[in-house]
Amino acid sequence: MAEKMRVCLAGATGWTGCALVAAIRASDAFQVTSAVARRSAGLDLGLAIGGSVLGVTVSATIQEALKTETDVLIDYSHPTVVKDHVLTALRNRVPAVIGTSGLSSSDFQEIQKAAEAQGLGVIAAGNFSLTAALAKHFSLIAARYLPHWEILDYAQADKPDVPSGTTQELAEGLACVRRNEMVKPVDQLLGPKEARGASVAGTQIHSIRLPGYTLAFETLFGLPDERLTIRHDAGTGAQPYVAGTLLAVGRVLKVQGLIRGLDTLLFRE
Repeated sequence: MAEKMRVCLAGATGWTGCALVAAIRASDAFQVTSAVARRSAGLDLGLAIGGSVLGVTVSATIQEALKTETDVLIDYSHPTVVKDHVLTALRNRVPAVIGTSGLSSSDFQEIQKAAEAQGLGVIAAGNFSLTAALAKHFSLIAARYLPHWEILDYAQADKPDVPSGTTQELAEGLACVRRNEMVKPVDQLLGPKEARGASVAGTQIHSIRLPGYTLAFETLFGLPDERLTIRHDAGTGAQPYVAGTLLAVGRVLKVQGLIRGLDTLLFRE
């Protein structure tokens, strides 16, 4: 039997982290051998997430966690620390799978440069849901034929980053397909320009953050007398992100440099 891949999980006690711990524990391919969660540092990971003992002590820092032999880092931590986590992992010859959102284009450029320098792989996705990856893929296909679009980005009121990593990634992907043709440029409008949303890679993104909303996004395409909406809705659980994350973990050792987007990983052949 092949040895299991040894995973360091940053954000292990968080919303997605807990779901990943359960899935990895049941897996024949992976095992959590170290974890990072500052508030639970020193506790057994299983007890920290309300389960049984796992024999993995939670670390306060990525540096401490990577003292344990590790094959790959999975990061679902926080936008303020994820870049440092990934760069630290790469310096320690550990590839990474990033599920944390909030990184900028310049952050990804820095991560790509570091990954290429080390000859290692990093797979990052604003959304590791397989159905969200399909919605993004379909949007990129539609953009080949439809020159006008905008994005609506929905999330709960306390989500810390805007726009979401999913919609930022989508906007940057659309820009690679073609230029978004705005009928009336924002700088030619009367009134507050902010009413037209934020421009990301030539796409207007409108981020809605309200109680009662869960994660969703819509790519809106318009032509005279017709329109197309491609929408993805997530539920309240983290389970949709588990399968895509573990798929990326299984492939990251074969990657060099940075791959952005689960759809890119799925359809790059």
